[in-house]
Amino acid sequence: MKNTLQRLIAKNKEEEKTYAVSRQAEMENPKTKDDRRNFLKKTALGGIALSSFMGYSIEDDLSETTAKVNRNSSPSELRITDMRYVLTNVMGGTAIIRIDTNQDIYGLGEVRDAADVRYALMLKSRILGENPCNVEKLFKTIKQFGGPARQAGGVCAVEMALWDLCGKAYNVPAWQLLGGRYRDKIRLYADTPEADSPEEQKRLIEFRVKEQGYTWLKMDVSISELKGKAGTVVNSKFWEDANGNLAQWGDLKNAMSYGNTMHPFTQIQITEKGLEELAQIVENVRSMVGYEIPISTDHYGHFDLNNNIRLARALEKYRLAWFEDMVPWQYTEQWKTITNSIETPTTTGEDIYLLKDFKPLIHERAVDIVHPDLASSGGLLETKRIGDYAEEFGIAMAMHQAGTPVSFMASVHCAAATQNFLALEHHSVDVPWWEDLVKTVGGFKMIDKGFAPVPLTAPGLGIELDEDVLKKHIHPSDKSYFAPTKEWDKLRSHDRTYS
Repeated sequence: MKNTLQRLIAKNKEEEKTYAVSRQAEMENPKTKDDRRNFLKKTALGGIALSSFMGYSIEDDLSETTAKVNRNSSPSELRITDMRYVLTNVMGGTAIIRIDTNQDIYGLGEVRDAADVRYALMLKSRILGENPCNVEKLFKTIKQFGGPARQAGGVCAVEMALWDLCGKAYNVPAWQLLGGRYRDKIRLYADTPEADSPEEQKRLIEFRVKEQGYTWLKMDVSISELKGKAGTVVNSKFWEDANGNLAQWGDLKNAMSYGNTMHPFTQIQITEKGLEELAQIVENVRSMVGYEIPISTDHYGHFDLNNNIRLARALEKYRLAWFEDMVPWQYTEQWKTITNSIETPTTTGEDIYLLKDFKPLIHERAVDIVHPDLASSGGLLETKRIGDYAEEFGIAMAMHQAGTPVSFMASVHCAAATQNFLALEHHSVDVPWWEDLVKTVGGFKMIDKGFAPVPLTAPGLGIELDEDVLKKHIHPSDKSYFAPTKEWDKLRSHDRTYS
């Protein structure tokens, strides 16, 4: 027994030495945030070497050994004390929220692009004083306040921040809390913007593929490309705005505008000449890229399923990776008709909130791929559930993402933990300061040659804000920077949904 105890002592000393070195290295790392550095200093004396207990009984010695747990906080005593936000300039206004606790650790979440941060702030009174590690319990409390698309932004932002906090509390990556990982790097697909000429398009593609290393691309095949080309579109003039555009994101207050009219109700049609023009655009890109790189497509225009089928058949010879959001996600039967009528895979889902609204599409096998956006679908755990459920029906999952590095990293952790995952969107490839909004814990690369390395040891989401960079990219409509939000502290309603 004495020899066994001595071996335990020696092993414990070696582990303490290794941990001390890693802790010191993290404190000296210039990327380590001040509150994390202060915490490491405070905990430097935490824990007592087993060797000091040589006078105790073997039961006491072993009790001390098993009681020594390496963690960032006392998870059972963790409590939420505040929620604040900053509105970034990403995608024209995307808010990052910060949930603070009584133990000097915080969690980061993101309200989806173009969504109102008040979707999150109104949840503050419902989570104050709660233990953030009870993620599923808190999610069930607040999920009733989410809805499709950007209406889910607040619930999803809070859920992201809770997993970030829980991972930091237990000192493990978020993917570990979701059940472990299937992969060490996440394949990304990059948006390739439309260009004014084939030469400019080629330059953009070569930048994506040769310089940045992306192995999957996505492009728009929009009827807006047919502007000014006579005889390509039927009934477009009625819907054009003052500038002659079919503006997908036009006058948001005009319920009868083109952008706010669902696809089956415009009666816009594409002529054979129009189909030839759009096919030529895809031909140009495919000839530049070749067939080793998948090309996904999106943003065709607001026209009905018949014209979608005609367009899809005109483009089938180019073996596209998928057709995305051809009609609104709510029309399960129309999606099933389209999917059964064409050979190219179909996908939708970036505006669907919760697994329950994915189920009809999955049960009917109305799409070939589900495509949730974690900032709308319910957060990390709900998105993993969506992927797992789709897998049972032989349906793969890709992930939409058009936000800050916060939702990006949340998506990376979710993708790592989901087996049937295909690829994750990166929508800010051409924004030079996007990655600099955060620092990765331990210095791992956030994006490396078209892939996102999965952080193997960094706790939570694995990132901290770079406040110097962030302050340079605040949206001009709201210059507040994590200002107090006391007006959202008080709970003013009874939220139970049944009598």
